[in-house]
Amino acid sequence: MVSDKETLSISRQCQLLELARSTYYYMPAPVSDEELELMKLIDQCYLALPFYGTRRIRDWLFDKYGLVANRKRIQRLRKLLAIETLYPKRNLSLANQQHKKYPYLLKGLDIHRPNQVWSTDITYIPMAKGFVYLVAIMDWYSRRVLSWRVSDFCIDALKEAIEQYGCPEIFNTDQGSQFTSVEFTSVLKANDINISMDGKGRWVDNVFVERLWRSVKYEEVYLNAYDTVAQAKQRLGRYFTFYNSERRHQSLNKQTPDSVYFQTAERIAA
Repeated sequence: MVSDKETLSISRQCQLLELARSTYYYMPAPVSDEELELMKLIDQCYLALPFYGTRRIRDWLFDKYGLVANRKRIQRLRKLLAIETLYPKRNLSLANQQHKKYPYLLKGLDIHRPNQVWSTDITYIPMAKGFVYLVAIMDWYSRRVLSWRVSDFCIDALKEAIEQYGCPEIFNTDQGSQFTSVEFTSVLKANDINISMDGKGRWVDNVFVERLWRSVKYEEVYLNAYDTVAQAKQRLGRYFTFYNSERRHQSLNKQTPDSVYFQTAERIAA
């Protein structure tokens, strides 16, 4: 036990809290209060109306809140939010063109057991001052969140999920550069995992993770204003525990992701 007079080093505090030191030191990207509020509203618009482009978002902001924002500003903030309109666009960015794309493997696929298909995505998390990014890896069959990270640690989240739960047959992502990068895809290839990628702008190809983001934001994130990344990680950790072990899903016959994931896996192994 540590006495009141003793002080723990930052390394020891991070060890006890199971935090990486990089998370302790990481600061959210700074933005003005006005910009942060606008980002929140654009994100809420996307969650409700993902097919809206910049012109319709501009009109939505004015009609609903009386806010005036030009399309160029909205487009810039959408890039920070890591969102795009659901319909496909003709041109990919130069950075994406340099990376290999993989076909979408889930069309018509019968997904009938855990660890058959995993998927991942990144979303924006607003904080009291600024914002960070959240990445999560989900099992499609059970909707269970297998691993997650704050601040865009995609490869770390992937490695953690593989270490804890083995390898899926298929791993599905969108065409974001963080997922098409050689560093990320090489981990999948090294573990003989088939790579599947959504059509550009087709959020419906990764619909279960999109639904997860909606739940996370309306049931946790938008109800709180995180002061630090460590606080955000703590609160999100509580939420994902609740999501996996207590939150019943109508699409799972009112079972929890944990019960579907583990009970089905045990039944298959028996």
